Amino acid sequence: MQLRTTEPSRPLPQTSRTRRSERRWALATTLAIAGILSAVQLQVKSPLLLGERWFPGGGWIQIILAAGAGGWLYVRLQPLPTRSRWRKRTWLLFTLVFFAQLILGIGVDPRFLLNGELHFPIPDLIVGGAVYRWQLGFMPLLFLVTVLISGGAWCHQLCYFGALDALAAGENPTPNQLNSSTRQRLRFGILVLFILTALGLRLAGVSSLWATLSAGAVGLLGVGIILFGSYRRKRMVHCSLYCPLGTLVSYLKSVSPWRFRITNRCTHCLMCSRHCPYGALTPSDIEQGKPGRSCTLCGDCLPHCPHQALGYSFPGLKPATAQRLWLCVCTTLYLCFLMLARI
Repeated sequence: MQLRTTEPSRPLPQTSRTRRSERRWALATTLAIAGILSAVQLQVKSPLLLGERWFPGGGWIQIILAAGAGGWLYVRLQPLPTRSRWRKRTWLLFTLVFFAQLILGIGVDPRFLLNGELHFPIPDLIVGGAVYRWQLGFMPLLFLVTVLISGGAWCHQLCYFGALDALAAGENPTPNQLNSSTRQRLRFGILVLFILTALGLRLAGVSSLWATLSAGAVGLLGVGIILFGSYRRKRMVHCSLYCPLGTLVSYLKSVSPWRFRITNRCTHCLMCSRHCPYGALTPSDIEQGKPGRSCTLCGDCLPHCPHQALGYSFPGLKPATAQRLWLCVCTTLYLCFLMLARI
């Protein structure tokens, strides 16, 4: 067996130099969030920030608060032992904010909606809707850019359905009984079936009403899998097996420069496998020296490896720097999504 010899990203001792480095990265996260949201505020004529919709200048207040929250969150996500807890908390917050804005937009004020037009909030429709309409709209483009920038972060931090799946599965996921290759074939089959169904609806000239109802059925099926699959099995069944968008991420993330490595420090103790919510560290994956395709780079396994054999990799960067950049990118995307993601 051959394992990659890239050194893992490991916890660094909290020297004064390390603390200064963390503060610089927290500041970089703050500035990145402020820059992106400021560009949205200045360039988009119809206000996208909720604060600006309620009163002139409110968007700038929102930007300042979001940027500060981003720097604070980066610091909270830095320690490995508590990273998974903070990731799941903030992920659930994103889901609650998203659906709260949807409910308020329908029942209270349309300003809570993105543009006043409703559609089913089902992530899978990013794929199916593009096939049915036969055009690449804003959401598919945003999805592709996000995957290019962050690899699998869409699936562990930016999908409002995924947070519900993680909540249903609980804190300690049970090991997946299917090996990675079998599970990936099933996922690919579901993705192909989903695409062919959307294409069939288009070619058959099915009206948008019936196509929308079909989409609703897909969403209800996903909710059912979360309630009766993930909750009962204590495993993220929806995200790691059913979700067509998640399957697409598992293939498209290869174009991203981010990688997750298993080094020659690995002793096959399988401690990481017991804490991987996506079933990407099965014994066969570890034997091959790399996580399975379902790996989203969430990093939940990192604090549980007693040999520090796992870590992030980015071309030209040392592992510790790669890990810090990863946190900066994910935190920046998360805060921007939190501020802008609405129906």
